[in-house]
Amino acid sequence: MTRTILDPTGERSLAERQPVERPTSLDGLTVGLLNISKPRGDVFLDRIEQRLTGVGADVKRYSKPTFAKPAPVDLRHKIATECQVVIEALAD
Repeated sequence: MTRTILDPTGERSLAERQPVERPTSLDGLTVGLLNISKPRGDVFLDRIEQRLTGVGADVKRYSKPTFAKPAPVDLRHKIATECQVVIEALAD
């Protein structure tokens, strides 16, 4: 199956990226939930956390300081080293 992923960052040239292969199960994996600090993102992530823990995933929560800027490098590094899967909340 071919997937097209659109990058909303306004890059002028297209970057070729391959999606990471998805795990067959979340059981035993650490899933990071990143709240980008938009209103009600926490409500969405609360429900996702309930579903994930129900299927055996360990969940860690993170928040960006503001939705207007990319996540700080140290936060991205922390998430990358602590989690196998990440879900980012976009809400209003």
